[in-house]
Amino acid sequence: MRRLLPLVLLAGCATGPSLESRLAATIGQSELQVVETFGVPNRTYDTGGLRFLQYEERRQVLHQLDPYWGGYPYGRFAPYPLASPVLLTRSCDITFALKEGRVQSFTTRGDDCR
Repeated sequence: MRRLLPLVLLAGCATGPSLESRLAATIGQSELQVVETFGVPNRTYDTGGLRFLQYEERRQVLHQLDPYWGGYPYGRFAPYPLASPVLLTRSCDITFALKEGRVQSFTTRGDDCR
């Protein structure tokens, strides 16, 4: 049992495939397959024989600031009365480049691409 415990603990930390690996599976897929998987894109753009499909995701999260303030060398030493939560907008844009109706590449941009 002692030998299995580290494996069980590590298994509890396991996560699914990364965004990069999930998107890599779309290389070579048709435009129809991309739309079936991700839905209708927010934007499309055609130029130079390429078609670009852009998907946008935005979400808002409430971030609680640290209620204590202080700096080196004292660290956290006093409550800060103005530490109210802040509303942050997180985003992730995914753009697929298609040539002759097939995905050639993809790019991601944003602070919430995971």
